[in-house]
Amino acid sequence: MTTATVHVRAARPAPAWAVRVAHLIPLVVLPSGLWRIALVAGLPIGASAYGVPVRPGLGESVYIVSLSLVSEGLALLSFGLVRPWGEVFPGWLPLVGGRPVPPRFAVTAATTGAVALTVIWGYAAWGVVVGGNDLAFTPPGFALLLACYAPLLLWGPLLLLLALTYHRRHRAPHPPRPR
Repeated sequence: MTTATVHVRAARPAPAWAVRVAHLIPLVVLPSGLWRIALVAGLPIGASAYGVPVRPGLGESVYIVSLSLVSEGLALLSFGLVRPWGEVFPGWLPLVGGRPVPPRFAVTAATTGAVALTVIWGYAAWGVVVGGNDLAFTPPGFALLLACYAPLLLWGPLLLLLALTYHRRHRAPHPPRPR
Protein backbone atom coordinates (compact mmCIF):
# COMPACT_ATOMS: atom_id res chain seq x y z
CA MET A 1 0.00 0.00 0.00
CA THR A 2 1.41 3.40 -0.94
CA THR A 3 0.57 6.82 0.29
CA ALA A 4 -0.06 9.45 -2.34
CA THR A 5 1.21 12.92 -1.69
CA VAL A 6 -1.26 15.64 -2.53
CA HIS A 7 0.09 18.93 -3.78
CA VAL A 8 -2.18 21.81 -2.99
CA ARG A 9 -1.61 25.25 -4.40
CA ALA A 10 -0.71 27.19 -1.29
CA ALA A 11 -3.06 30.09 -0.82
CA ARG A 12 -2.19 33.21 1.04
CA PRO A 13 -2.91 32.71 4.72
CA ALA A 14 -6.21 34.02 5.99
CA PRO A 15 -6.02 37.47 7.54
CA ALA A 16 -6.22 37.56 11.33
CA TRP A 17 -9.62 39.27 11.27
CA ALA A 18 -11.04 36.43 9.12
CA VAL A 19 -9.75 33.86 11.62
CA ARG A 20 -11.51 35.83 14.37
CA VAL A 21 -14.72 35.84 12.31
CA ALA A 22 -14.45 32.06 11.89
CA HIS A 23 -14.18 31.76 15.68
CA LEU A 24 -17.15 34.08 16.13
CA ILE A 25 -19.53 32.06 13.96
CA PRO A 26 -19.86 29.05 16.33
CA LEU A 27 -20.30 31.50 19.19
CA VAL A 28 -23.27 33.24 17.53
CA VAL A 29 -24.90 29.84 16.96
CA LEU A 30 -24.30 28.56 20.50
CA PRO A 31 -26.97 30.53 22.44
CA SER A 32 -29.86 29.18 20.36
CA GLY A 33 -28.57 25.62 20.75
CA LEU A 34 -28.26 26.06 24.49
CA TRP A 35 -31.80 27.49 24.60
CA ARG A 36 -33.14 24.43 22.74
CA ILE A 37 -31.26 22.03 25.04
CA ALA A 38 -32.62 23.89 28.09
CA LEU A 39 -36.11 23.46 26.61
CA VAL A 40 -35.60 19.71 26.23
CA ALA A 41 -34.12 19.47 29.73
CA GLY A 42 -37.25 21.06 31.16
CA LEU A 43 -35.51 24.10 32.58
CA PRO A 44 -37.80 27.04 33.40
CA ILE A 45 -36.99 29.29 30.44
CA GLY A 46 -40.48 30.75 30.04
CA ALA A 47 -41.32 28.63 26.99
CA SER A 48 -45.05 28.25 26.76
CA ALA A 49 -47.58 27.79 24.01
CA TYR A 50 -50.65 29.87 24.81
CA GLY A 51 -49.93 29.77 28.54
CA VAL A 52 -49.15 26.04 28.79
CA PRO A 53 -45.47 25.13 29.43
CA VAL A 54 -43.85 23.47 26.43
CA ARG A 55 -42.89 19.84 27.14
CA PRO A 56 -41.47 18.21 24.01
CA GLY A 57 -41.96 14.47 23.63
CA LEU A 58 -39.16 11.99 23.03
CA GLY A 59 -39.18 12.32 19.24
CA GLU A 60 -39.28 16.10 19.41
CA SER A 61 -36.52 16.11 22.00
CA VAL A 62 -34.26 14.00 19.79
CA TYR A 63 -34.98 16.33 16.87
CA ILE A 64 -34.32 19.47 18.94
CA VAL A 65 -31.02 18.21 20.34
CA SER A 66 -29.99 16.94 16.89
CA LEU A 67 -30.81 20.33 15.38
CA SER A 68 -28.59 21.99 17.98
CA LEU A 69 -25.69 19.61 17.31
CA VAL A 70 -25.98 19.84 13.52
CA SER A 71 -26.21 23.65 13.64
CA GLU A 72 -23.10 23.90 15.77
CA GLY A 73 -21.29 21.38 13.55
CA LEU A 74 -22.13 23.41 10.45
CA ALA A 75 -20.97 26.58 12.19
CA LEU A 76 -17.64 24.90 12.97
CA LEU A 77 -17.15 24.17 9.26
CA SER A 78 -16.46 27.88 8.79
CA PHE A 79 -12.94 27.12 10.06
CA GLY A 80 -12.34 25.31 6.76
CA LEU A 81 -12.37 28.71 5.05
CA VAL A 82 -9.43 29.97 7.11
CA ARG A 83 -7.42 26.85 8.00
CA PRO A 84 -5.18 24.63 5.84
CA TRP A 85 -7.31 21.56 6.62
CA GLY A 86 -10.05 23.21 4.57
CA GLU A 87 -7.86 22.99 1.46
CA VAL A 88 -7.96 19.18 1.14
CA PHE A 89 -10.93 16.81 1.42
CA PRO A 90 -10.60 14.44 4.41
CA GLY A 91 -9.09 11.09 3.47
CA TRP A 92 -12.14 9.14 4.70
CA LEU A 93 -14.44 10.66 2.05
CA PRO A 94 -15.05 8.26 -0.83
CA LEU A 95 -13.84 9.33 -4.30
CA VAL A 96 -12.54 12.76 -3.24
CA GLY A 97 -10.65 11.96 -0.03
CA GLY A 98 -7.16 13.42 -0.03
CA ARG A 99 -7.77 15.57 -3.09
CA PRO A 100 -7.59 19.36 -3.07
CA VAL A 101 -10.85 21.19 -2.49
CA PRO A 102 -11.64 23.15 -5.64
CA PRO A 103 -11.89 26.80 -4.56
CA ARG A 104 -15.00 27.26 -6.69
CA PHE A 105 -16.70 24.41 -4.78
CA ALA A 106 -15.78 25.86 -1.38
CA VAL A 107 -16.90 29.37 -2.34
CA THR A 108 -20.15 28.12 -3.90
CA ALA A 109 -21.01 25.95 -0.89
CA ALA A 110 -20.20 28.72 1.60
CA THR A 111 -22.05 31.37 -0.40
CA THR A 112 -25.12 29.17 -0.83
CA GLY A 113 -25.13 28.43 2.89
CA ALA A 114 -24.66 32.10 3.75
CA VAL A 115 -27.54 33.20 1.52
CA ALA A 116 -29.79 30.42 2.87
CA LEU A 117 -28.98 31.34 6.49
CA THR A 118 -29.58 35.02 5.82
CA VAL A 119 -32.96 34.29 4.25
CA ILE A 120 -34.02 31.79 6.95
CA TRP A 121 -33.10 33.96 9.92
CA GLY A 122 -34.20 37.16 8.21
CA TYR A 123 -37.62 35.59 7.60
CA ALA A 124 -37.77 34.40 11.21
CA ALA A 125 -36.89 37.88 12.47
CA TRP A 126 -39.53 39.40 10.22
CA GLY A 127 -42.06 36.97 11.70
CA VAL A 128 -41.20 38.20 15.19
CA VAL A 129 -41.50 41.83 14.08
CA VAL A 130 -44.92 41.19 12.52
CA GLY A 131 -46.29 38.57 14.94
CA GLY A 132 -44.49 39.47 18.14
CA ASN A 133 -44.93 37.01 20.97
CA ASP A 134 -47.60 35.00 19.14
CA LEU A 135 -47.11 31.88 21.31
CA ALA A 136 -47.77 33.86 24.50
CA PHE A 137 -44.40 33.14 26.10
CA THR A 138 -43.91 34.81 29.45
CA PRO A 139 -42.32 38.24 28.92
CA PRO A 140 -38.97 37.13 30.45
CA GLY A 141 -39.17 33.89 28.46
CA PHE A 142 -39.77 35.81 25.23
CA ALA A 143 -36.87 38.17 26.02
CA LEU A 144 -34.61 35.16 26.62
CA LEU A 145 -35.75 33.58 23.35
CA LEU A 146 -34.95 36.79 21.46
CA ALA A 147 -31.57 37.16 23.17
CA CYS A 148 -30.63 33.58 22.24
CA TYR A 149 -31.87 33.67 18.65
CA ALA A 150 -30.97 37.24 17.61
CA PRO A 151 -27.25 36.40 17.16
CA LEU A 152 -28.25 33.97 14.38
CA LEU A 153 -28.93 37.02 12.21
CA LEU A 154 -25.13 37.41 12.01
CA TRP A 155 -24.38 33.85 10.88
CA GLY A 156 -25.17 34.31 7.17
CA PRO A 157 -23.41 37.67 6.70
CA LEU A 158 -20.32 36.50 8.61
CA LEU A 159 -20.13 33.32 6.53
CA LEU A 160 -20.54 35.36 3.34
CA LEU A 161 -17.65 37.57 4.43
CA LEU A 162 -15.47 34.48 4.96
CA ALA A 163 -16.50 33.09 1.55
CA LEU A 164 -15.51 36.35 -0.13
CA THR A 165 -12.16 36.37 1.69
CA TYR A 166 -11.55 32.72 0.72
CA HIS A 167 -12.35 33.56 -2.91
CA ARG A 168 -9.95 36.50 -2.90
CA ARG A 169 -7.17 34.42 -1.38
CA HIS A 170 -7.55 31.65 -3.98
CA ARG A 171 -8.32 33.53 -7.18
CA ALA A 172 -5.05 35.19 -8.14
CA PRO A 173 -1.64 33.63 -8.44
CA HIS A 174 0.74 34.53 -5.68
CA PRO A 175 3.22 37.27 -6.34
CA PRO A 176 6.79 36.02 -6.55
CA ARG A 177 8.75 36.19 -3.33
CA PRO A 178 11.67 38.56 -3.26
CA ARG A 179 15.04 36.86 -2.93
